[in-house]
Amino acid sequence: MVYEEYGDKDRPMLVFLHGGGVSGWMWNKQIEHFSDYYCVVPDLPEHGRSQSDVFAMESCAESVLELIDALAGDQPVIVVGFSLGAQVLVEMLSRRPERIDYAMINSALVVPQLQMVKWLAPAIKLMFPLVRNRTFAKLQAKTLYVSEADFELYFEESKKMTQEGLIRVLTENMSYQVPASFSQADTRILVTVGEKEKGLMQQSARSLVASNRYSVGVVLQQIGHGISLAEPARFNQMLRAWIEEDKLPIDKATRIAN
Repeated sequence: MVYEEYGDKDRPMLVFLHGGGVSGWMWNKQIEHFSDYYCVVPDLPEHGRSQSDVFAMESCAESVLELIDALAGDQPVIVVGFSLGAQVLVEMLSRRPERIDYAMINSALVVPQLQMVKWLAPAIKLMFPLVRNRTFAKLQAKTLYVSEADFELYFEESKKMTQEGLIRVLTENMSYQVPASFSQADTRILVTVGEKEKGLMQQSARSLVASNRYSVGVVLQQIGHGISLAEPARFNQMLRAWIEEDKLPIDKATRIAN
């Protein structure tokens, strides 16, 4: 995986894992804000500059853990994942929770959609030409809160994804479920989901909180899929307050019952 490093290497490590269809650039506002941390931002396989790598949830989780081993030293490690990257984070916590001190899981789908997966390949083959259509890309970008400034990069990266790669990534995404070993992770875990996200995402957030006694969860009001892009200042304040002061967001947020 291609990755970038920012900030002070002698400070705690903040690893940012992006969502499907975007790449590490989605965290630019977080990198600016957390300049007092050591930020590591990979492009996950088949995304961004890691297009030549093949995405699989388990091997991706192992690759990020190996990256942490190589770079973190003795400093605390905080991992933040969004959507596809949040699923990768769940897998990492299920494998080696001792390597992660704080984990922020944003909008992770963990309710498998196996019936839909059966129809995924033929559906993608029919709609794939739309991926290279600017109007369609604009609509997709809007759902992810991609700004006008970032749209051209988003569009160019979208056009580089192959049909086979898109099928592979979506199959992994829609098939994923919480591993049994996730319940044993004793990392400090914060689960978030947007109030305007689909019911499956709400259900997934509740499932994650119920699956691990060390986790806490919040529903972020007035937001859909992608608060870090939609409201970066709110997201950054929330993350910093949680990892530095152990404070849960209370402004425009409601607690998910354990």
